[in-house]
Amino acid sequence: MLWNMKSIIKDAVVLSVFLLTFAFCLFFIKNFAYSQSASPTSSPSSSPNPSSATSSVPDCANNNISVADCPGYLQDKISGLQGQEKTLSSQIEVMNSQINLTEARIEATQEQITSLTLDIDTASKKISSLETSLTGLVNVLANRIVATYEVGTIQPLQILLTSGNAADFFTRLNYLKIAQAHDKELIYNTEQAKVDYSNQKNILEEEKKKVVTLEAQLQAYSDQLNQEKAAKQDLLTQTQGSESTYQSLLAQAQAQLAGFSRFVTSQGGASILGNQTTCDGWGCYYNQRDSQWGNMLINGQAGYTMAGYGCLITSIAMMASHMGHTDILPSDIAQSGGSNFAVDTAMLRYTITVKGVTISRNQQSALDSALQGGPVIVGIYAYGGTHFVVIKSGSGGNYTMDDPFIAGGHDISFTDHYSTSSIFEIDTVSM
Repeated sequence: MLWNMKSIIKDAVVLSVFLLTFAFCLFFIKNFAYSQSASPTSSPSSSPNPSSATSSVPDCANNNISVADCPGYLQDKISGLQGQEKTLSSQIEVMNSQINLTEARIEATQEQITSLTLDIDTASKKISSLETSLTGLVNVLANRIVATYEVGTIQPLQILLTSGNAADFFTRLNYLKIAQAHDKELIYNTEQAKVDYSNQKNILEEEKKKVVTLEAQLQAYSDQLNQEKAAKQDLLTQTQGSESTYQSLLAQAQAQLAGFSRFVTSQGGASILGNQTTCDGWGCYYNQRDSQWGNMLINGQAGYTMAGYGCLITSIAMMASHMGHTDILPSDIAQSGGSNFAVDTAMLRYTITVKGVTISRNQQSALDSALQGGPVIVGIYAYGGTHFVVIKSGSGGNYTMDDPFIAGGHDISFTDHYSTSSIFEIDTVSM
C-alpha cells in the first residue's frame, strides 16, 4: 500500500512537470514574434566627388604647369593687367591670359566629365549586381514563405505529441527558432537590397544630369574661347599691329563713352528701372536701365554698365526687334564678344554679329530722306554729353522716337526732349 502511494505521488509529480512544460511551450510558441523584423536604414551610397581643378598652386607662373591647375592665378593676372595703362601689347597680353583661363576651364570641365563617366560606369555595374542579388533573394524568400506557411499550419500540440520525449520536443522547438531567425534575416537582406538598388539608381540619374550640365558648360566655354580668339585677331586687324593706330582708336572709343557718361550724369544718374519692355506690331521698346540688364557690364568692361553706357546697344536691339529679331535682346549684344567692340572696349563697332546675325549701321546725311526707308538711329549732343535714340517716323521737325534712357520713353516726341540741330549722326540699320 505504501509502495502504491509512493508510485502515485511520483506519477503525479511527473505529470505536473510535464503539464507545466507543455503550458510554457504552448505560450512561447504562440507569442513568438515571427513576423518581427528590423527595418533597414535607407542610407544612400555616396559617389566619388568629381575631380575639379585647384584654384592655384605655388608655381603657377611656371610655363610647364597645366593651365587647368591655375585658374585663380590666371584670373588675378588678368585683373592686374587690366589695371595697367592700355597699350596694344598690354591688351594682347590680357587677351592671351583670358584665352588661357578659358582653356583652363575647358580642361577642368573635361576632367569632371571623365570622372563622372567613370562613376556612372561603376554605378551601372553595381545596379546590375544588385539586380542579380535582389532576384535571387526574392526567389529564396518566396520559397521560404511557402515552407513557413506549411510549418505554421502545424499546431503546437502536434509537435508535442509527435515528440519522442522532452529532449526531442525542445530540439524541434530550437530548430523552429533557428528557421524563424533565418527568415527574419532573409527579409531584412531583401529589404536592404531594395534600398541599395534604389539608392544606386538615384545616384546614376543624378550623375547623368551632372554630365549633361557639364557638357553644356563645356560647349559654352568652347564658344567663349572661339570668341576670345576672334576678338584678339580682330584687334590685330583693327590696329594692323600698330601701337599708334591702337591709341587713336582707343581715344575715339573712350571719347564716345565719356560723352555717354556726361549725358547720364546730367540726367541724375543711371538708376535701375523695372518693367520697361513693351512689344507691339512695330517691335519692342527696351530701356537701357531695365533691371533685366541694367547692371550688366558691356563686353565685361569694369565700370561700363548697360544702365550708364547702353543707349546705342539698346537702340540697336530695338531696331532688330522691328526687323523681326525679337530674340536679340540688349543683353545679347552687350555680351556678344570683344570683336563687336572698338579695340575691345565698351563702344560698339558699326558692323557686329550677334547670334549669327550680322547687323550693320550705315551713316546717312539727311534725316527725312533716311526715314523714308524706315526707322533710324540718331546720335545727339544733349545736356553736355552724347546719346543715341531710335526715331521711328516723322518729317519736317516733327518726329516720334523711342528713347532708351527716359523711363517709359516709348513713342514720345523727339523735340519735346531734344533739338533737331543737336543730331550729329544718322544711321540706317541693315541685317
